[in-house]
Amino acid sequence: MKERLALAGKVVNMVTRRNPLFDTATTLGKILGFLGVSAICGVLVAGLLVPAAAVSGSAASGSIQFFDTLPAELQVNPPSQATTILAADGSQIASIYSENRTRVSLDQMSPYIKDAIVSVEDSRFYEHGGIDATGIMRAIVSTARGKQQGASTITQQYVNNVINESLVSQNKASDVKLNGVNKGVGDKLREMKLAIALEKKFTKQQILEGYLNIVFFNKDAYGIEAASRLFFSTSAKDLTLPQAALLAGVVNSPAYYDPVTNPDHAKQRRDLVLGLMLDQGKIKKADYDAAVATPVTTKVTQPRQGCAYAATAAYFCDYVLHLVLNNPAYGATPEERGNRVARGGLTIQTTLDPKAQAVAQAQVDASAGANPDKWGASLVSVQPGTGKIISMAQNTVWLPADGKFQAEQNFNVDKLDANGNDLNGLGGFQPGSTMKPFTFAEWLNEGKSMNTVLDGTVRKYPQNFPWKNTCPTPEDGFYDGNVQGSFDLQNAEGGYYKPMTVVDGLANSINTMTFATAARVDLCGIQKIVDAVGIHGGLPGASGDPNPKIPMTRLANLIGATQTSPLTMASAFATFANNGKYCEPIAITSVTDETGAKLPAQSTSCRDAVTPEVAHGVAYAMQEVLNKGSGALIQPRISTKTTFPIAAKTGTNDTNSSTWVAGYTSGLATATWFGDPLGNQQRPGQNVTINGKFYQGIDGYMIAGPQFSNYMLQVAPAYGTNPFPAPPSNLLDPPGYKTSTPYNNTPSNTFPSTPQNNNGNNNGKKNNG
Repeated sequence: MKERLALAGKVVNMVTRRNPLFDTATTLGKILGFLGVSAICGVLVAGLLVPAAAVSGSAASGSIQFFDTLPAELQVNPPSQATTILAADGSQIASIYSENRTRVSLDQMSPYIKDAIVSVEDSRFYEHGGIDATGIMRAIVSTARGKQQGASTITQQYVNNVINESLVSQNKASDVKLNGVNKGVGDKLREMKLAIALEKKFTKQQILEGYLNIVFFNKDAYGIEAASRLFFSTSAKDLTLPQAALLAGVVNSPAYYDPVTNPDHAKQRRDLVLGLMLDQGKIKKADYDAAVATPVTTKVTQPRQGCAYAATAAYFCDYVLHLVLNNPAYGATPEERGNRVARGGLTIQTTLDPKAQAVAQAQVDASAGANPDKWGASLVSVQPGTGKIISMAQNTVWLPADGKFQAEQNFNVDKLDANGNDLNGLGGFQPGSTMKPFTFAEWLNEGKSMNTVLDGTVRKYPQNFPWKNTCPTPEDGFYDGNVQGSFDLQNAEGGYYKPMTVVDGLANSINTMTFATAARVDLCGIQKIVDAVGIHGGLPGASGDPNPKIPMTRLANLIGATQTSPLTMASAFATFANNGKYCEPIAITSVTDETGAKLPAQSTSCRDAVTPEVAHGVAYAMQEVLNKGSGALIQPRISTKTTFPIAAKTGTNDTNSSTWVAGYTSGLATATWFGDPLGNQQRPGQNVTINGKFYQGIDGYMIAGPQFSNYMLQVAPAYGTNPFPAPPSNLLDPPGYKTSTPYNNTPSNTFPSTPQNNNGNNNGKKNNG
């Protein structure tokens, strides 16, 4: 035994020293190379058969040190598989992959493909132990005759594929070894040893299954299932004899034998495979004759991977991917997480309701019609009590298409969770008057009646106005037309500068009433409510905070100056439907890997944000918005009088470039938005024609309103439309019960001030809508 090992060692040393005799460019070199490999194969086989003690003794010899560097085991991990994103009902949204592969078991493959691949690639597969000595000798003879012939068994090919797959998954594609290209003798020896070891560990059936699932057929098809679907639009289980023989032939040279681009080559190779199957008794003569007479025809189903090709909800799909790619639970680095998604065969179950999504998409698509001016429309809804995102839609297409508004950016989410380069609408939009309910909520939180009458004539809130603010952040901004660069607070319409109840001020979206309300509560209390219901800026903060607070002590934010996302607003409004409990929005309910093992997903996470009494009071007031306030003109009309209990608030920014409706039933909360996603909200929504209709100024109820009402009328009943609980009596004192004494509205020159601008307050000077 020692002599045989020593001889093998000498052969290896000779090869590695690149002796001219072993130059594989010469016929003699090829023959001697194969003889050397053959001798080594014998040593390898013998080495695996002798007792461990004998091997240990032999290992002491320097002549076999080379073999000590060869691994005896091969880690056979599952090959790269596609990640699938599913809707709540199990329907597929999209698949994500770097290699299009669907793993199937051997019993889910046609017997024809099993017989065909063995016949052409390794006819002695069931007889050898990983290395085919007969095949090696046949290759030597063929080489001597000047015709190169491979001698790799299916097991060796499987080993080679597994090694290469592992390298690619580790981002080491440059280290991949290909037969006949960059594979040296040492690589071949390692492959042989691993093949022998693999045969001792796995059955022939397991090896054949692994091989057929990993082998390359086409850049769009890895494994037999993907190849069957690509070339014939069928499954591996249903392959016919001619189809199976053709695919078995493709493996040898996927480009040369491609049946789409080279059908003649493919037929020649297919018929060769059929002949081998006949010679080896795998098929009968009649089957052979019928198969070779069959023309090569394909029925191509081109795979479409990625969220851009999602069957529905491409932007929701992209949002889900961002949740995974931003989560360290899926890998320590962005590269690792991306690799996990592209190659890990994950199954990601989401919260999306396809029926609701279809309605949402139809509504946003209808809002601007042909839309040559590229106005944006979006809608997102969540389920109160769970935070599940039910739908997410916008009126754009992901991929360029004639006449379509194309955008990769998601209008509904924060910048952190959106794709693409900066688009000015990215990260949300100015929410306008949809922020007003949170000042109203603090009024109720302090135990004040919503029917208290306040003075809505007050328009000056000068610098050093005596706001109550227990937060460390000072107030920022003022309204005073007597100061250069500033102006008095304005309402959208002139007839509302008058005393009225707090609830009427909210229902009619009166700016002066929101400020009159804020002037009598703690600004810090408003801040705490806004934070508790999850409202934050959609753009990262200066310090890098991805979800910065919206400072409610910046007075313009009382009426919605800082942009935030529709998803944020929908989730915030869902708090009032959920008796004051805020639930973080979630999109992923479960994640499993290719083995079925569970991976981290999202779960419902709720917290107390406002008291139930406050939530019920807000619901009461926002029903009035639709009954008699700023939302009463929404068509089709949706109110407690005509349909089912629903609460909502309209919103419009100063330039009418950002318009909203956000609201809820007991079981569903929705935010709809319409406006300018391209011009940083600087393109005015004034004196414009949209979908064939002229608008002097777009208001929240005009376009975003019907989006909201049509959607809710069709979808909300499936999620519950129970009556809202009545607020406590102390919050519903009758009108005129108490008139609060307004602050002295003396001219601003009685307050010390220095000329300065409004620090952004002009972003909300008249946005009643």
